[in-house]
Amino acid sequence: MTTLDLTPRPQAAPLPRMVAAQTAYELKAVLRNGEQLLLTLIIPVLLLVLFSTTSLLDLGPGERVDFLAPGVIALAIMSTAFTGQAIGTGFERRYGVLKRLGATPLPRGGLILAKTLTVVLVELLQVVVISVVALLLGWSPSGNPAAVLLLVLLGTAAFSGFGLLMAGTLRAEATLAAANLVYLLLLVLGGVVFPLTKFPEGLRSVLEYLPISALTGGLRAVLQHGQALPGQELLILTAWAVAGLALAARFFRWE
Repeated sequence: MTTLDLTPRPQAAPLPRMVAAQTAYELKAVLRNGEQLLLTLIIPVLLLVLFSTTSLLDLGPGERVDFLAPGVIALAIMSTAFTGQAIGTGFERRYGVLKRLGATPLPRGGLILAKTLTVVLVELLQVVVISVVALLLGWSPSGNPAAVLLLVLLGTAAFSGFGLLMAGTLRAEATLAAANLVYLLLLVLGGVVFPLTKFPEGLRSVLEYLPISALTGGLRAVLQHGQALPGQELLILTAWAVAGLALAARFFRWE
């Protein structure tokens, strides 16, 4: 007669399964959060529709939606990778969620990977929704998809680094205020909904080096003007990405 071995064998699930489970949780939390949806989807789509269908702003020659769509995509990426991630992670840190997750079998590297995957998935949803709306408004994109992907990845890395830096060094309330303030300032100063040429030349030469300006300008160069590879914008985003991720790795506090 065969005897069943009922000896307990406690062990962690495989890392890919843990990361997938944490990613699913993070994604549900984002999609259920009204403020997050406002930042990531509703505001960008409203800006796209409003300024594409009215003449409230002088956007220069050409179709208005061709100018606006790349900037709105850049704004959506910033809202997810920087603003939303900074606020969400800041409050997770305040309430001890990160500390408790650190006591689970999920390693910190796995947690960061899950958060990164969540950001990428939300951005994919944003790009699809914004692109569909823009196409319905008459958008005619052109250019190299590989260049667009590279710009988006570098922009995501840059904004994520500084979002995590803010969440890991400031109090949650300060992070909430600062992240929303930065969002509004970069929306106005980053060339998202109107050209940087509207600013004085001296100020414009400074604003061009902001990460949102580089991402917006790079996407416009590819999608609107068909440029193969916007070298200056890629270099600016690379510098911001390296700086942001390095500072976040050095100064981020988990509790």
